Amino acid sequence: MLKNYIVLIFAFCLSFLAIGQGWMPVGSRSISLANTSATLVDAWAFHHNPGALGELKEMQIAISYENRFLLKQLQSQGLVYAQPLKVGVISVGAQLYGYDQYRTQRFGAGYSMRLAEFLFAGVQLNYQSVRLNENYGTSHSVSAEAGLQAVIGSKWRVGVGVFNIGRAKLSAFEDDRYSTMMRLGVGYKVSERVLILAEAFKNLDYKTSFRVATEYQPFKNFYLRGGVSTQPIEFAAGIGYKWKVVQLDIGTAYDQRLGWSPNVSFAYIANKKK
Repeated sequence: MLKNYIVLIFAFCLSFLAIGQGWMPVGSRSISLANTSATLVDAWAFHHNPGALGELKEMQIAISYENRFLLKQLQSQGLVYAQPLKVGVISVGAQLYGYDQYRTQRFGAGYSMRLAEFLFAGVQLNYQSVRLNENYGTSHSVSAEAGLQAVIGSKWRVGVGVFNIGRAKLSAFEDDRYSTMMRLGVGYKVSERVLILAEAFKNLDYKTSFRVATEYQPFKNFYLRGGVSTQPIEFAAGIGYKWKVVQLDIGTAYDQRLGWSPNVSFAYIANKKK
């Protein structure tokens, strides 16, 4: 019994930032790039910047798994389905974190579209819950988020995202609320094989985190990734491989105090319509 409570307190402390945010990074590609993902155009944009989903041209289904700090109590699973329409892209997704004594859940649905030749936008509604063992019950709330993506020429992208616009309530105790977060990112395509990313991430309750990362394609369909972030300092690296309509990404993040967080994600990407 004592061991269970120690693990519960440890999980709660490690996850406090995530609870305040009501959001956690999802998808191995993003995590391998130190979550410098505001401008990435793939299904995982559902969790990072719904505006970027407006650029999606093919249906994608993706799942992910992360084991934070190699503790079975700190497991994170993610799911996304994104479907382009004649006008815009609809998407649904989920993210679950924790174990039976402490668990957070997030389910959402969104819509993204092109506003202009160079500009895309997306909005999203999420249902969130936090369960803290059988003694404290479960807290439920609904939050909203929005994002923009601007394509500047053939090499630059700028992404902006705002999470929890309405400051959804976590609990009635002292008016405890999920944090509102903002992110501003840029992506520069040096060549067909090299992508450089930079981003500023601000949780209103914490100091701004700065992130830089790069993705390199040494040969067709194979990717090498790496990045670093501040607040806290964390290093990340990973690889990815795409085979026809299937993409597999594997990576890990490293916190100097808490250790390794391996992750993997799998995506099915439908062929583009001719």
